[in-house]
Amino acid sequence: MKTILIIEDETQTRHLFLKCLEFEGFRAVGASDGTTGVAMAQQHTPNLVVCDIMMPDMDGYSVLSALRKTRQTALIPLIFLTAKVTMADLRRGMELGADDYLTKPCTVEQFLAAINSRLQRQEQLSKLYADEGSHPQEPSQASLSTNIFPVEPKLANVFCFIEAHYQKPISLNDVAQNVGYSPAYLTNLVQSHTGRTIKQWIIERRLAEAKTLLATTANSIRQIAEASGYSDAGYFTRQFRQFHGVSPQAWRQVSVSETTD
Repeated sequence: MKTILIIEDETQTRHLFLKCLEFEGFRAVGASDGTTGVAMAQQHTPNLVVCDIMMPDMDGYSVLSALRKTRQTALIPLIFLTAKVTMADLRRGMELGADDYLTKPCTVEQFLAAINSRLQRQEQLSKLYADEGSHPQEPSQASLSTNIFPVEPKLANVFCFIEAHYQKPISLNDVAQNVGYSPAYLTNLVQSHTGRTIKQWIIERRLAEAKTLLATTANSIRQIAEASGYSDAGYFTRQFRQFHGVSPQAWRQVSVSETTD
């Protein structure tokens, strides 16, 4: 049975979350303030912590900082609860190591979905660590077939998912769901580490594949578009021209000419 710790100073909200978790088969424990929450995290070593940001004695950022400094609690996933999320809030939480945000008020379905998604993600990482027989770290990107992605440990699974699915019609929501982040949190995480968006990385990976196929095969533009993740050859041509300044046909002619010279 997995243990979830709820740190929330609003009694009604805390009790509601605890009852929902118990109904879903979790072992749920609650704390009404940050100081007690940190102590309970050390006592119970929960599988996940859900913590309000605005609390009177010790705010959520201080709770997260305290948990990350202790070996026993450093790797416990934490989801922030907040009534309003600004860019500054997201960035501060990411820098401290928050795993996601839930905006209040949220539905029970949203609350449980965020918890289950993060727990599933944690199980995947634990299995990966066991399979590799190594200490916890993000999956290596060495297996990626291109070198267009930067080496960012916190984003390794994001890029691995894009690499495995770029030929399909994937979106920000698909990537976020797979890696266990909310779309807003993932957007800011990727932007802060790479200066680009998820959509831009998907496009770049698709166009990298297209250039490889243009240079090494005699396939038609339509065939190359489909193999690179585009169902519409016309849209592929427009996007290729937008990013490279020339049409796929013109790029192929130049590439073949340079190869044969």
